[in-house]
Amino acid sequence: PIMEELVEFHDHALMVALAICSLVLYLLTLMLAEKLSSNTVDAQEVELIWTILPAIVLILLALPSLQILYMMDEIDEPDLTLKAIGHQWYWAYEYTDFKDLTFDSYMIPTTELPSGHFRLLEVDHRIVIPMESPIRIIITANDVLHSWAVPSLGVKTDAIPGRLNQTSFITTRPGVFYGQCSEICGANHSYMPIVVESTPLTHFEHWST
Repeated sequence: PIMEELVEFHDHALMVALAICSLVLYLLTLMLAEKLSSNTVDAQEVELIWTILPAIVLILLALPSLQILYMMDEIDEPDLTLKAIGHQWYWAYEYTDFKDLTFDSYMIPTTELPSGHFRLLEVDHRIVIPMESPIRIIITANDVLHSWAVPSLGVKTDAIPGRLNQTSFITTRPGVFYGQCSEICGANHSYMPIVVESTPLTHFEHWST
């Protein structure tokens, strides 16, 4: 849902930009085609409009942007908490509040990649989460700066050694979501893919056992 809101805001901002560009192009064409009178150029009404109109446009862009920012920071009673720890160059995950379950997630080399899987994006151990459940993920690093990012979920949080950052997300349908470390953490930082698999609750319970 967060990523859907971000996409809608992107489309909203583009429509505002399109309206502004169309208006400016129309006025430029009008000025080239017709000679504006001095009364029009010096009119107080025109100056009032081009002062108030940009302020209204900025408000139309700021309000939905602030709303999405607050939605991204809101964490309200998650059903499951995960911990992601960035290493050079792989991720380690812990399901400590649900079960004593920890594992490392490495990228599958191209030579060992099964048919039909994505190159440089598939891992040997996926994160499995229940769909339609609020998920909180606590993110840190063991050595250098990393960044846990899954664009399709609207999630991107830095992993900093000695500090715990947190973010939340929810999936509304089953599927597989891919991401990567988006911080230049070393020579092999592009080989730290993230794979989140959203499944129904019954499948998740079966996987966790």
